[in-house]
Amino acid sequence: MSATLLLILVVTIFILAIFVGLEVIAKVPATLHTPLMSATNAIHGVILVGGLIILSKAASDDYPMLIIGTLSVLFGTLNVVGGYVVTDRMLEMFKTKKRSGTK
Repeated sequence: MSATLLLILVVTIFILAIFVGLEVIAKVPATLHTPLMSATNAIHGVILVGGLIILSKAASDDYPMLIIGTLSVLFGTLNVVGGYVVTDRMLEMFKTKKRSGTK
């Protein structure tokens, strides 16, 4: 398979995965959002560990590996922190509020 055909195949699969992901996410009810966010936080934790492993195994002159590892650690950290913030906000919505004047 030539490089051009392989690139077209990979891009086609990527675009189809975007559409499938959007359809699946659009059909998730609000009550399942918080548990799913917790699961994706765990997945991003694995990505974070993978990025750290890539960085630890990369040679100091292997710039592509260093860039990929650094980006995966950066984006993994952003996703984990953002996911926990969103999950915390969602859980705050379900807490009962204290009434004024009661103990």
